[in-house]
Amino acid sequence: MQIVRLSHLADKAACPRLVVKVGSSLLVGADGVRRAWLEGLVGELAAARARGQDVIVVSSGAIALGAATLRLDKGGRGSLADAQAAAAVGQIALSGLWADLLGAHGLTAAQLLLTLDDLEDRRRYLNATATLTRLLDAGAVPVINENDSVATQEIRFGDNDRLAARVAQAAGASAVLLLSDVDGLFDRNPAQPGATLLAEVRGVTAEIHAMASGGSASGMGSGGMTSKLQAAEIAERAGIALAIASGLHDAPIERACGQGIGTLFLPRRKDAGRKAWLGGRLRLKGALVVDAGAARALAKGSSLLAAGVAAVEGEFQRGDAVAIRDGAGTTLAHGLAEYDALECARLMGRQSGEHGDILGYAPRSAVVHRDQLVLL
Repeated sequence: MQIVRLSHLADKAACPRLVVKVGSSLLVGADGVRRAWLEGLVGELAAARARGQDVIVVSSGAIALGAATLRLDKGGRGSLADAQAAAAVGQIALSGLWADLLGAHGLTAAQLLLTLDDLEDRRRYLNATATLTRLLDAGAVPVINENDSVATQEIRFGDNDRLAARVAQAAGASAVLLLSDVDGLFDRNPAQPGATLLAEVRGVTAEIHAMASGGSASGMGSGGMTSKLQAAEIAERAGIALAIASGLHDAPIERACGQGIGTLFLPRRKDAGRKAWLGGRLRLKGALVVDAGAARALAKGSSLLAAGVAAVEGEFQRGDAVAIRDGAGTTLAHGLAEYDALECARLMGRQSGEHGDILGYAPRSAVVHRDQLVLL
């Protein structure tokens, strides 16, 4: 059974494993933790467990909680050092809060703090997958947050929307529910007259991106509609449905699923595990710009040959993930390079028969092999 409407997120047959992301502005208000609201949400999560669904929580809020305790300006986001310090303090309170509330329903909370590298590095990604699988098999509810106390600007998700999509991918989830401070995706700024909530989106296109605004409405979180659309792109390529719904109301899951208020992004395809991981990567080491002939060959499932490479960007080693772009700057694919950047630059535009003489050793069959490449 496939997910084709919001109500299916509360259906065990259609959605045996659900990831629920809770934004900072929902969890923490002007007076501190919104405990009554959170108790209601945990009750909904317990109900999902009771009907046989696995549940994973991706929870923001550590920086906001820690900033309040440390009395830091700008909600703890005035500097990277402030954010790291606030996260270190707030994560203790956040994990304790979830443990207490889930424990009241007889559920065991398990804390996982992840960095971008934990899900971008293939071996660490598989380790995270194994841990999540074992926790769910044991009946625990994983509560996940980015490890903001050690993450830097260069190696962080920066928002929990994309983290939730990557966690769903690693855990083999059926759907992601992003609870936010908006009802979903509107065709224009929802403050404008005539703005219409989109109930369903089939594929995140340039037109869909144009409807988004970047910032967080509350000013407390780090995400916005742009990050949610990026999360939807990660999910849709992995065969995972993603929904955006408002968490500003009591019983937000019931409101979204029972009343159908929100936006559901339907998956476009289901890539195999390795290719889904590769297609969902957020950090790439460089790029290969290809000519029109190579772009057409890639679309037909071919490997990328050096003859079709027109430019090499960045510094990367063999085995690093790179983007493959056309001359207009459109990213066509992600792939694992068979050569380092300097070797690619030496080989680009040259025929395969010349490679041995150029490199001084027996060349590989492609710059990026089709088995290590995923089209976007």
